[in-house]
Amino acid sequence: MALQIRQALDPPSYKNYFEEVAAAGYDPQAYPSYFSTIEDGKFKDLMRPRTEVLSLQRLGITSTSTKTVNVDDFGATGDGINDTEAFEKAWKEACSSKGAVVLEVPEKKSYLLKPIRFSGPCKSDLTIQIYGTIEASNDRLDYKEDSRHWLIFDSVDNLLIEGGGNINGNGKIWWENSCKINKDLPCKDAPTALTFYKSKNLIVRNLNIQDAQQIHVSFEKCTNVQASSLKVKAPGKSPNTDGIHITDTQNIQITNTVIGTGDDCISIVSGSQNVQAMDITCGPGHGISIGSLGSGNSKAYVSGVTVDGAKLIGTTNGVRIKTWQGGSGTASNIKFQNIEMYNVSNPIIIDQNYCDQDKPCKGQPSAVQVQNVVYQNIQGTSSSDVAIDFDCSKSRPCQGITLQNVNLKGEGKEVATATCNNVQTTIIGNVSPGCSSGERNMIA
Repeated sequence: MALQIRQALDPPSYKNYFEEVAAAGYDPQAYPSYFSTIEDGKFKDLMRPRTEVLSLQRLGITSTSTKTVNVDDFGATGDGINDTEAFEKAWKEACSSKGAVVLEVPEKKSYLLKPIRFSGPCKSDLTIQIYGTIEASNDRLDYKEDSRHWLIFDSVDNLLIEGGGNINGNGKIWWENSCKINKDLPCKDAPTALTFYKSKNLIVRNLNIQDAQQIHVSFEKCTNVQASSLKVKAPGKSPNTDGIHITDTQNIQITNTVIGTGDDCISIVSGSQNVQAMDITCGPGHGISIGSLGSGNSKAYVSGVTVDGAKLIGTTNGVRIKTWQGGSGTASNIKFQNIEMYNVSNPIIIDQNYCDQDKPCKGQPSAVQVQNVVYQNIQGTSSSDVAIDFDCSKSRPCQGITLQNVNLKGEGKEVATATCNNVQTTIIGNVSPGCSSGERNMIA
């Protein structure tokens, strides 16, 4: 059932996020750095100049005091032989040096690496220039100690990575051994190709990341991130190969990025706040997703997400919010605007009955609250009959859902429809398809 009010009003005002989660009984200590940042008033606009991060080297101005560390000088050959030890030595030198340092991966070479952890904190103001190719070992025995990561930057602040080179996860062997490809195999973890963990003031730009073992790029427990001009690609049938994954990360901006993989182009999960994605091209893949949230009866909080300017082509979902039954917390203050969709299944979807398992999920009364979501200036074509699907919880109906100037048509002569269950909607301007008259009832 749904309540619809046609009016020309601003979207609902947003509650203070910290007060909201505290009132819900959530323990802020679960994300201490997250909430201390909010309490201390240190959040700044992502669009502000990053002068505190950008050195002369980052602005493209060569400084005579910049030290260059080349991986070849530490024994790397770039000829398909294991270069892990050379990269570890080069990292140790670059990270321990003071001042501005450039760690260089030369062009026209391919460096084979086993799993490697680049640990901080570093003494240097560090730039990594990747001109050549870094390729993952495809021997799964190399990942015995850590099956979840290939390249990981741990506690490295004020880091810039760029160069136009390639990071190749060499994931085919992992996909072939996935339970999603072969149902007879047990489900096991696979490595994320590139992980940034507990790091602040990151700039990641102008890179090609392809064929990850599982997730391509993950930002975990990070603050103040700019990711731009990335090209992320894997076959459309490669399992669980999310493009960019954001978890427990605040103040992140993703711009001018092209993603085509076998899973979500961008996935945003619990603990993430102030996320901006602009000028995104997505497809193939599963679209741009918030969630899944609340699995295993967990608490989840996501707030302050804006997707502004995106093209989705042939994806299995468009813009999606997905939560499990039995969870708690909120997904709130979210805006999807200026989006074009071409031949997209489920262009707009809120699924509070998400169930990604073989057995049917047991019905549960609690749910993650979805509220204050705006869909504005969205147009294109739907390859599914239902273009707008709000499947919200009976116990926690979706609240404050605003649709403004939405026009989604069926492919060819097909007529697209909307399904709206347990949702409170506000309609501004022209919205098509709309909920049927039978669904326009007040939620008890």
